[in-house]
Amino acid sequence: MARGGSGTPGGAGGGPLLLGVRHHGPGSARAVRVALEAARPGIVLIEGPPEADALIPLAADEDMRPPVALLAHAVDEPGRSAFWPLAEFSPEWVAVRWALEHGVPARFIDLPATHTLAWQAAECAGDGEKADEGREGDESGSDSPGVRADPLAALAEAAGHDDPERWWEDVVEHRGTGEGDVLAPFTALEEAMGALRETEEGGGHDRDLVREAYMRLQVRAARREFAQGVAVVCGAWHVPALRRKVTVAADRALLKGLPRTKVDMTWVPWTHRRLSRASGYGAGIESPGWYGHLFGAADRPVERWLTKVAGLLREEDRTVSSAHVIEAVRLAETLAVMRGRPLPGLSETTDAVRAVMCEGSDVPLAPVHDRLVVGDVLGEVPAGAPAVPLQRDLARTQRRLRLKPEAPERELELDLRKETDAGRSRLLHRLRLLGVGWGEPAASRGSTGTFRETWRLRWEPELAVRVAEAGVWGTTVLAAATARAEADAVTARGLAEVTALAERCLLAELPDALTPVMRILADRAALDTDVGHLAQALPALVRSLRYGDVRGTDTGALAEVAAGLAQRVFVGLPPACAALDADAAEEMRRHVDAVHGAVGLLGAAPAPGHGDLRSRWQAVLRTLSARDTVPGVVRGRAVRLLLDDGESAPDEAARLMGLVLSPGTPPADAAAWIEGFVGGGSGGGMLLLHDERLLALVDGWLTGVPAEAFTDVLPLLRRTFSAYEPGVRRSLGELVRRGPEGRGSVTTARSGIPGFAAGLDTGRADAVLPVVRLLLGLDASGAVGTSGAVGAAASVGAAGAAASVGAAPAVGSAGAAGVAGAAGAAGAVGSAGAVGAAASAASVGVVGAGSGTAGDGTGGRRSGADDNDVVGVDA
Repeated sequence: MARGGSGTPGGAGGGPLLLGVRHHGPGSARAVRVALEAARPGIVLIEGPPEADALIPLAADEDMRPPVALLAHAVDEPGRSAFWPLAEFSPEWVAVRWALEHGVPARFIDLPATHTLAWQAAECAGDGEKADEGREGDESGSDSPGVRADPLAALAEAAGHDDPERWWEDVVEHRGTGEGDVLAPFTALEEAMGALRETEEGGGHDRDLVREAYMRLQVRAARREFAQGVAVVCGAWHVPALRRKVTVAADRALLKGLPRTKVDMTWVPWTHRRLSRASGYGAGIESPGWYGHLFGAADRPVERWLTKVAGLLREEDRTVSSAHVIEAVRLAETLAVMRGRPLPGLSETTDAVRAVMCEGSDVPLAPVHDRLVVGDVLGEVPAGAPAVPLQRDLARTQRRLRLKPEAPERELELDLRKETDAGRSRLLHRLRLLGVGWGEPAASRGSTGTFRETWRLRWEPELAVRVAEAGVWGTTVLAAATARAEADAVTARGLAEVTALAERCLLAELPDALTPVMRILADRAALDTDVGHLAQALPALVRSLRYGDVRGTDTGALAEVAAGLAQRVFVGLPPACAALDADAAEEMRRHVDAVHGAVGLLGAAPAPGHGDLRSRWQAVLRTLSARDTVPGVVRGRAVRLLLDDGESAPDEAARLMGLVLSPGTPPADAAAWIEGFVGGGSGGGMLLLHDERLLALVDGWLTGVPAEAFTDVLPLLRRTFSAYEPGVRRSLGELVRRGPEGRGSVTTARSGIPGFAAGLDTGRADAVLPVVRLLLGLDASGAVGTSGAVGAAASVGAAGAAASVGAAPAVGSAGAAGVAGAAGAAGAVGSAGAVGAAASAASVGVVGAGSGTAGDGTGGRRSGADDNDVVGVDA
């Protein structure tokens, strides 16, 4: 958290020079440099972990580029760590550099990290929670209420300001350092912090009390050792406590019995973006890029800042000229005067940019805030900085592959046919195995071949902790990834995890790890009897075979395991698909899709002795499509897969759909079959567009679903059709709107029903007429007239005859054939009225949704009533 600072003069004969600062405050940093130049102390004491004293000389290395951070991690548990970040405008960094430039000793005097990390672990264990990795030092874990949580806000409120950042800029950041007493700001802020701390008396933070006791002991020791004077640079909150007169015995009593752990320390790169996080020593400054600019641009900071903004907006293809910059400077200065501020701050410059360069829009300001106000600056650490062996090997590999860590996120396209790109791919995959998420795979925008890879890279400071943590597995990236893969295979909980690990071993090219992983995989596969687990495992193995081809890896053992796994899936899948509820059926449908894709990639015979896998899989699909005990969603998907592979004729698929959509099938089962056949984002919408027989069957079934069942099947149907592309949905809607005649589909009378003869068997139809007459209560004399006319009973009988021969139930468009057959069976060719009677009798089965327009000619006539069409046939 960010604080102000205070101090009072001190020297050889008096007390120490206490320079209270705000962490990462450029105004504090400038004031510290001026105060040190004026006082010329014999030693500089800085708030920070004493274990880092040996690392201070590295701050003078020409390869050291802030922002950087001191990293402390427990030796036996590298994931338990803490950071102490330092930017170029941090007062602590300025104090270190001043001491090195003037040959003055510098020491860190905060509570040692050996206690801090042990204390952190004890607190987390007491709470029953896991410690946060990479916790930032100083105030990490502080959750004290009141002014301790944010003293700047309390001071700003007391001064009548509602914005602590603006108040701090006005009283410190915009204050010149060349006028008056150089120690005046420290004196004033010490008094302010002293008054704030009085409100906290009796309820102080335990860790603060311990830290301040340790600091007082270190200051006393330095004063005895250096007669030239002692300067202390620390957070302003601690200054009143360091000034307080406390006995040595009392301070030592507070430090007695503190927990300990062995720690290692080093320098690591940091970023401006991480400085903006409101946690611990990160200080939570909202605009590190702006603060860095203020510190680096001592003269004309507003003009230089707006010039930077103009350059960025030009890169974003916005028209910004030098006249815009001049006008924006004038507006920012005017706003500062109107608001009573000594100089334009970030709020004034932002308002000026919005009004002058962005035409009042906030949209162009987004990249300005992201890339300038916050920024993506990534520091650098010299090669001589202490590091675990794994970190050194990683750094060497990065240099060899010309893969430099960068803070901004970027995409990296790799061509695995090139040696350098293949090496980069291996490194990134190995780091992912180790839990170092520098890169994440992304979808390639160009080629989809296996020789292409796309990665999204972004280096975060926490990755240094991950590298240190992974150092327990080995001293090189290759050795560590191999050991980690072997350990993960042993501890994997499921077969799918082992197969995924085998795939990652191939991608990372870990031949020494692949052998034990494959042995464990074979053992697990032999013992696992769950078809779902086997089906989940197969695709990863098949993908590994494909990657092995482009990477030149020997995948013979992998092919043998994959083929054996496929054989076991073929045997166990049909029994496993019986008696499933809706959720289990949907999961099994996904397994069927996965296995189908894997078998297609495996080829006919991936390994000797396993025969033709594709033909065996097609036989399994035929079995699934024909069993009534298999859920509809699985049966429908099996039919669809056979149709896509050309193993089932379109007429056969239409016949099966016609049977499923008959009135004898419960609507929920029929909807599930449709979901399996044309759902799941598998191109079912395009199939319906190009095969209007299937569309007509679905349309007719849907319009005939009873009202009481419609609400039950609607969610499933919505899920099916909502997965289609918007263009496909629009085209389907247009076809349905046109109706059967408009799309020239099978709904016309002469088209016949898919899978059956085009005409009606009149002999078999006549055989059912007596039964129909009995059902309707008609006598024989009144049922049938002359050969030129057909009564109502005859027409209904014809429709029943059509059903008796399986000519499709009278649903939707299929009912039209029944009407035509009724007319033909009675021989009523010359009587339009007779045909109309037949049509009216069978109309209950030929209702379909459509427009109310009437067609003319011999093809058919449609009379629209309430958007329901009755198909009749002209004589």
